[in-house]
Amino acid sequence: MNSPLTGGCMCGAVRYEITHKPTRIYACHCTDCQRATTSAFSIGVSVPGEAFRVTGKELRPVPGGVTEGGRAKTRWVCPDCGICLCGGVKVGTETPGYTRNIRGGTLDDTSWLRPTLHLFTRSKQPWVILPEDATVYEASPPSA
Repeated sequence: MNSPLTGGCMCGAVRYEITHKPTRIYACHCTDCQRATTSAFSIGVSVPGEAFRVTGKELRPVPGGVTEGGRAKTRWVCPDCGICLCGGVKVGTETPGYTRNIRGGTLDDTSWLRPTLHLFTRSKQPWVILPEDATVYEASPPSA
């Protein structure tokens, strides 16, 4: 993993830089992530909110459903190509201690990504085999 990490959307209208080492790399197997990614899971990269810097066009909010705890989810997408780059509060409005979750597939270099945490495994696809050394939660972890 080279620092800083860089990434962006498919069309190049939005680019980003991550200036801090990720605090966790996870795979979410919930049905919302399966629908949003049109795949079996999404890969997330968690970083401190202040370490995520966006350049180019302003991201557009898209409602992302509701968490099990009742909190509204927002996905932030490129206004041109619609690729989701991250979730959470509006970029630039993070409070101290905020964690930003970035879509792993939007990084320029994904070769180093290896999720060590698997969430919502109760809805994972039956053909997905989890690594023996992974931390696994049937739903959301207690601190999320």
